[in-house]
Amino acid sequence: MREFVGAKLHGLIITDKSLDYEGSATIPVSLMQRAGIHPYERVYLVNKATGTRWDTYALPGPEGQFVLNGAAARLGEVGDEVLLWTFREEERYTGAVVLFLNHDNTVERETRYPGEK
Repeated sequence: MREFVGAKLHGLIITDKSLDYEGSATIPVSLMQRAGIHPYERVYLVNKATGTRWDTYALPGPEGQFVLNGAAARLGEVGDEVLLWTFREEERYTGAVVLFLNHDNTVERETRYPGEK
């Protein structure tokens, strides 16, 4: 088995931070559903403002809200843009959904990385 990108969200905007929470990233439930991300699934993030990369797990949240929780709250500021992706194990790459987001954390455009032929 190999590990391939499963989903990617471009341009999530941090709307809040909660240091006094046990950890995770709160992501709008509609984005999670559209990208195929399950609650408590591992997600990888990079802050475009700082280049900081980390992984955590996804929690479903209200529309428009993207919140860094726990120690990860120190890895970004409200207004920073974050890229988020997931991986999955497969024998052959089957493709991935890619969502490009507006500044209000809604989908501007959707595309797909094609799978192997």
